Order: sequence, then structure tokens, then C-alpha cells
Amino acid sequence: MIRPIWAPWRLEYILSKKGPGCIFCEKQVQDTDRDNLILYRSTMGFVMMNLYPYNNGHLMVVPYRHVYSITELSDEETLDLMKMTQRSVQCLKEAFRPEGFNIGVNIGKVAGAGIEEHLHFHIIPRWVGDTHFMAILGEVRVIPEHVKSTYDKLFPIFNKRE
Repeated sequence: MIRPIWAPWRLEYILSKKGPGCIFCEKQVQDTDRDNLILYRSTMGFVMMNLYPYNNGHLMVVPYRHVYSITELSDEETLDLMKMTQRSVQCLKEAFRPEGFNIGVNIGKVAGAGIEEHLHFHIIPRWVGDTHFMAILGEVRVIPEHVKSTYDKLFPIFNKRE
């Protein structure tokens, strides 16, 4: 007997009207960081949670400047983004004690970029057994915690290190 698994938060995204603008450019100028899941801001970019994560604690490091590729980043932007990536790994270790990480960037739709016009780095914490039959056979991911609860755990960790 097949039992349905519900992921109603995905439907909101699937059915939502996608605007012509860049989601990263739009969110960075708003003053609702918690609603936008922005955990931390630096001089050249910001760290935000992925609303539709591959795993609990899935973060994105995003430059403020609208650029397509890492080759367009200035030296200052590159350093700042790498420092935010380091900070993100350390904060995730403190909050969730993952056993490993996937860190990467998808440049271009053919490489898997969902939002290809604005460069962003993915940081995905990993645990033994987090890839199992659900994702492989059912194309379903089990995220054990609501993104707002994860945000509330991570925000103070990111921002106490100032």
C-alpha cells in the first residue's frame, strides 16, 4: 500500500507567481530579514537560508551585486563571500553538529542553477544516513525542522560573533 507523504510548503512555491525581478536583489533591500530568512549581512553580501532546503540548515551565501559568475567578482567580494562561507560552516557546526558539508555554486541552468542570473553559494550540512530511499525512490526529502525554527537557532549564533 502506498502512503502519501505531504510537503505542503512546496505547493506555495510551485503555485506562486514568479516576478520578473531577481529574488536576491529584491530581498536584500527589504528590512524584513527574518521573513526573508536572511541570517547575516556583511559589507559585500549576505547569508540566507534556503526556503526549500535539500537538508536542514541549507544556507546560501549571496553577493549584493547582481553577477552571473564567480569570474565577475572583485577581489574584495571574493574574500568577503569566502569569509561568510567559513562563518556559515562554523555556525552550522555549533548549532547542528553535522558530520560533513557540501559547498558549491551552480553557474548556468545546465549546471543546475535554479536562479541562474544571480550568483550564490550553497552550504548544505550532511549527516550519515541523510540520503536514503525517500530521496532516491520517492523524490521526497524529509526536513526534520521548520525553516523558521532553524532560523531562530542560527540567527543568534551568526550575530554573536560580531
